[in-house]
Amino acid sequence: MSADMIASEGLKPRVDALFARKKILTLAAPLVILGYLAYVFVAFDIAGLTERARMDNAATLVSDMYSYKTHVTRDNRSGETTVSIEGERKGVYPQGMEPDWVELGENSTRIDLGEGHIVTFLPDNGLRVEMPDFKTIEARIEDRAVVTNLGDDVPDWINVSRTRMAITTDEGRISFTRNRTEAFNYFTGWELFFFTLDSPYYGHGLGDILFGERIDPERANLTGAAQDFWHNAMWSHSQVAWALFETVLMAFLGTFGAAIISLPLAFLAAKNFAPLQTVRFALRRIFDLFRGIDGLIWTIILARAFGPGPLTGALAILLTDTGTFGKVFSEALENVDGKQIEGVASTGAATPHKYRFGVIPQITPVLLSQVLYFFESNTRSATVIGAITGGGIGLLLTQAMMTQKDWEEVTYYIILVVIMVMAMDSLSGWLRRKLIKGA
Repeated sequence: MSADMIASEGLKPRVDALFARKKILTLAAPLVILGYLAYVFVAFDIAGLTERARMDNAATLVSDMYSYKTHVTRDNRSGETTVSIEGERKGVYPQGMEPDWVELGENSTRIDLGEGHIVTFLPDNGLRVEMPDFKTIEARIEDRAVVTNLGDDVPDWINVSRTRMAITTDEGRISFTRNRTEAFNYFTGWELFFFTLDSPYYGHGLGDILFGERIDPERANLTGAAQDFWHNAMWSHSQVAWALFETVLMAFLGTFGAAIISLPLAFLAAKNFAPLQTVRFALRRIFDLFRGIDGLIWTIILARAFGPGPLTGALAILLTDTGTFGKVFSEALENVDGKQIEGVASTGAATPHKYRFGVIPQITPVLLSQVLYFFESNTRSATVIGAITGGGIGLLLTQAMMTQKDWEEVTYYIILVVIMVMAMDSLSGWLRRKLIKGA
């Protein structure tokens, strides 16, 4: 038997075993994935998600994001009725300026929600709701309990209990409790976004302000309109602008502060610049510690230590990025071309000059690229960090979400955050092209 035949006979079992393992892996991998997905389906109770979902609440939330609601509220204890936008004191209509769909009387209030839906606040804390496709609903307070004429056959768009009745229709919502009677009428848009009700420019268009007669005798139209818009008491544009500046400032201080600290430490962590292995090992473990703890965790720790504020958020970003930059910069230093350093050294240059002219030019593209990318990324992170530390646009966003009523403000803040991120992305890309490529 020849050597080739012996070799081929020894190779065949190994090839067969290899193909057998391939077949097993081909079958096992999909089974493992399916098994994991089945576990996720059960462990996360995905089947129960449809039961827990409240699509009516979701629809209300979405409508609140692109529309505003006017509250007609009667205090059942005092009998006082007010009309306000979003139920805020700063949005209360002055007497005589109520919308035309609200008729305020001495003993009753008539509210026309549209499409035949009429709500009437009756004397003695009574309520009547007229709808074209349903019977007239009447409610009153007896023995501190809500009493209605609905009986037992209550549709799912009406919620009735001993203490509350809530009616939700396409034209608006009605809430009736022992203490308060409210009707909500929805309109598309963000009312009072430019001017509040107490501003003389409310109700005037851009044409009136730019080309019309002077509206406020004491101020020029453009100046007065700009002042009232900037100091809008409901939308707080000046406060929002400062919050955006704080958010960018947190990202800037954290990112570039980390870069300044990491660069000299990176020289001590690079093999070709730090001969002491103990120093290199210690610094690399410190870098692992800083970047191993997420920025949000650092935020909570620092907030307990130094209190809330934008500076705490900047420190959290600085600590996290110091670990990341230290690792990236040290690896970049380990890959520099030694010939350039030798060329600078041959001129008789001192050690600092060797680093300045032989090392820094080589790693500058990597440094700038990473720093600018992290600056752009940290602009987004600063929004979340600000919600914890109490600074920046993140704080305003959290406060607006917690109120559970002004979701158009939430939309406003989200749009501003997206615009801010897009602007930082464009600025970062432009700077990279200018500083690295020179174009």
